[in-house]
Amino acid sequence: MITLDQINLSIGGKPILRDVSLRLQAGKTLGIVGESGSGKSMTALSIMRLLPQGAELSGKVTLEERELTALGERQMCAVRGAEVGMIFQEPMTALNPVQSIGDQVAETLLIHGAASRSEAARIARERLARVGLTSDRFPLDRYPHELSGGQRQRVCIALAIALRPKLLIADEPTTALDVTTQAQILGLIRELVREEGMGCLFITHDLAVVAEMADDVAVMKAGQVVERGATDALLHDMQHPYTKALFEASRHCPVRIPQMDEAHLLEVSGAVRDYTLRRQRLFGPRPSFRAVDGVDLRIRRGESLGLVGESGCGKSTLTRAILGLEPLQGGEIRLDGQTVTPDMPADLRRRMQVVFQDPYGSFNPRHKVSRLLSEPFHLLGRPADLDARIGEVLEQVGLSSADADRFPHEFSGGQRQRIAIARALITRPELIVLDEAVSALDVSIRAQILDLLAELQHRHGLTYLFISHDLTVVRAITDRVLVMKAGRIVEQGETEAVFNAPSHPYTRALLEAAPVLPLAAE
Repeated sequence: MITLDQINLSIGGKPILRDVSLRLQAGKTLGIVGESGSGKSMTALSIMRLLPQGAELSGKVTLEERELTALGERQMCAVRGAEVGMIFQEPMTALNPVQSIGDQVAETLLIHGAASRSEAARIARERLARVGLTSDRFPLDRYPHELSGGQRQRVCIALAIALRPKLLIADEPTTALDVTTQAQILGLIRELVREEGMGCLFITHDLAVVAEMADDVAVMKAGQVVERGATDALLHDMQHPYTKALFEASRHCPVRIPQMDEAHLLEVSGAVRDYTLRRQRLFGPRPSFRAVDGVDLRIRRGESLGLVGESGCGKSTLTRAILGLEPLQGGEIRLDGQTVTPDMPADLRRRMQVVFQDPYGSFNPRHKVSRLLSEPFHLLGRPADLDARIGEVLEQVGLSSADADRFPHEFSGGQRQRIAIARALITRPELIVLDEAVSALDVSIRAQILDLLAELQHRHGLTYLFISHDLTVVRAITDRVLVMKAGRIVEQGETEAVFNAPSHPYTRALLEAAPVLPLAAE
């Protein structure tokens, strides 16, 4: 159906893709895997001809006997959306925040002149229902911010399939989703490919997802396809060292040396957090939503505790309360015996730090690394040895003290996450909250960051609260795990015990939803 023949791409004279040749049949899924920068997304953008200025593309892209590389921009505009649809990684940035979901799906039909305005609205309703957003719960006048991450991704899929394209390109469509939502989205894409007879180019860095989704797989490194074949055959008989390295990184478990004390560093007792909702009628009462409902947890010094659950279960709300960023309506949080509140003393706040999911989004791009690392001291007071501390923490996370004079955009994703960890370390805390700290990283960089976290924990006696929807990561890095659902802890215990013999139906559902790599790669 679609064939890429000897595709070469350079931008500003720098080679990006080299001799990329791929073939995808209708009704089949081709997975493209590789590290960040391997050329996966640029391959997809080359098909769409959505390339930056200064790009030079050669080779042939053929869609059902039609050579896309020979088309002009006006002709390609007619192809995009109609014959080739694309699902992007981050739905909140892919969707227009000031336009309703119905208007956004209908817009595709109107731009291509495929329907009148009333007919476009009807088709938009059908497409949204097709992806599980039925009219009784999700009217066309809903806005993206009123939907969950998984629901927004479904809108993006409805946009991509509005005109029933021949090719669907899915670029990391489930990276930011929890395991149950991911399973739903993957199932939906498989169903669409089968029922609509379209071809699917599925781009991901997650080999477990590829093992579950793709009929065939191509492995890319440095802009080249280094190995390809039927998915089952390739994963069980890998030939290229890079493919084997990716597989090992996907299963990587850092070496951890237990050094827990019996004393508890963090204690949460009966935590309750309510949010007030808007009134349903003008003079009616204001309803409330209980995001955290009587949560108890304890973390010993030197322990790694995992907190897992679906989006909306209350993990982030509980985290903000633990960090003293939001007040509780009931219960208490104590760090080493001292009560944690939004107005707690600066020294108590110093002893807790956080590493966020997206380091680039949490950094001011106009500030150099030295300024970014010193931010925690804006509230705590500048120490006399700040410059020495900056150099010290950069060295500890595997960077150079000279990196203090560079800007965030000059680093790779993995290096930026190291800088985020350095910022958390600079106040010499005792507890670090890691909020989806590795979910956006490819498997090899993720393995390096997990090793770094294990090494830093051993060196400094750190205590970790690890929040993640990636159950493989939680299993690799934590001593105990808590499972959260609808604001409550429904199961807790030693990590291996919970994973091997879950007692709660919800925990079993999470584990069953998680994609799993083949056991052997020999």
